[in-house]
Amino acid sequence: MGRRPDTEAEAGGAPPVAAGVRTDWWAVPERVRRAVEARLGSPVHSAVTQNGGFSPGVAARVRLADGRRAFVKAVSPEPNPDTPDLHRAEARITAALPVAAPVPRLLMSLDLDGWVVLVLEDVDGTTPVQPWRPDELRRVLAAAGELAALLDPSPVAAPSVADRFGGRFQSWRRLSAAHAAGADDLAWLDPWARRNLGRLTAREAGWCHAAAGGALLHGDLRADNVLLTGDRVMVVDWPWAAVGAPWFDVVAMGPSVILQSAPDTAIRLLDEHLAARGADEEDVTTVLVALTGYLLRKSVQPPPPGLPTLRDFQRAQGRAAVHWVRERTAWG
Repeated sequence: MGRRPDTEAEAGGAPPVAAGVRTDWWAVPERVRRAVEARLGSPVHSAVTQNGGFSPGVAARVRLADGRRAFVKAVSPEPNPDTPDLHRAEARITAALPVAAPVPRLLMSLDLDGWVVLVLEDVDGTTPVQPWRPDELRRVLAAAGELAALLDPSPVAAPSVADRFGGRFQSWRRLSAAHAAGADDLAWLDPWARRNLGRLTAREAGWCHAAAGGALLHGDLRADNVLLTGDRVMVVDWPWAAVGAPWFDVVAMGPSVILQSAPDTAIRLLDEHLAARGADEEDVTTVLVALTGYLLRKSVQPPPPGLPTLRDFQRAQGRAAVHWVRERTAWG
């Protein structure tokens, strides 16, 4: 009997994409646009909205009247009231990163009338091809390792991964409690996960210790947060930065890679990379178990304002993560 497909890619369907609700640059209030242009010293001549990523608001490559180019991100509290604080965090982190880091330079930031605007160096690059090509995946994994080494110890004050994700990465415990209380029959959950709920809950409990470390982490590494240039791999969008084990970002991006690839090839390349970097196998599995529970539990909750595709993407990542956990644990 054939194994039931664990991912949309295996089932033959197109995986969901990381896509938010974008706002056109010209829809930003004129007072805010004029303030940005005054700081830049030239008006915006043209703006091309960029797709990809979940953050609502403006994400545009702009050309100024004097010929310079830049990348602009801008949000207001509508439709998602949490996003402005994420942009403020990104501005603080990006401004403090070392010059050697492969990260677009922050040119300016502005907080005006509820709008938060970041203007960054424009990078002439492209996101990795989807489905992932093995050569590009190897290139990005190598770059992630180099970036973690550059940022260890962290040059920026940031919360630990335990503080950043601690409340989120207790999902198996919460699912188990809801099931025991009769509040959720977990019929929506993968049958393998239901059978191993106790093991998953116990394993999740040790994730904070497993993920501890001193490296500055991106915290949200995916294909849509990477730009490939002729000679560099640039990592963008840093609002979730945290301090922890230098391999954490690779584990965290793993479910999206498996989802957007041939799963067995992706898992092999991920595991080979982690082993080559000396990541403890048990610690990796523990963190992966906690991440998997988070993705699955979040996937059945209502979508956040302005992020209509997020839950579908989390659900697909959760299924991909289950595949990886099954491979690593060999639990029946």
